[in-house]
Amino acid sequence: MKLAAAMGVLLAATAPAASADWSQTQPVTVTTRDYEFSPNRLVFKHGIAYRLHIDNPGKEQHEFTAPEFFKAAEIRDPTVLNADKTEVEVPPGRAKDVEFVARRPGHYPLRCSDHDWAGMTGEIIVE
Repeated sequence: MKLAAAMGVLLAATAPAASADWSQTQPVTVTTRDYEFSPNRLVFKHGIAYRLHIDNPGKEQHEFTAPEFFKAAEIRDPTVLNADKTEVEVPPGRAKDVEFVARRPGHYPLRCSDHDWAGMTGEIIVE
């Protein structure tokens, strides 16, 4: 019986948020400037639907790389992520939107996979 209860908790923690109200998404914008995210610290509440607008007004492609975060979130349209489901690629002069619900609290690293060496890093906190 204990195993069944533990499995129920595990399934509940990884199941999609069935009650997500996508019509009520909270907008958040991140700008990818050359070698920095602005802001570089994002705070979300778990269970709330968000629309993350990632804007790249620069001249280089940037990636919003957060594999642990994307794995722990319900992504409304997973095709906005790369094939590995680890990042959002944003070409220069473009923007992309990611609608999601963070399913569990935690701290998640954020980086640009091409420019983390230059300090293009940050963090995502889910409360």
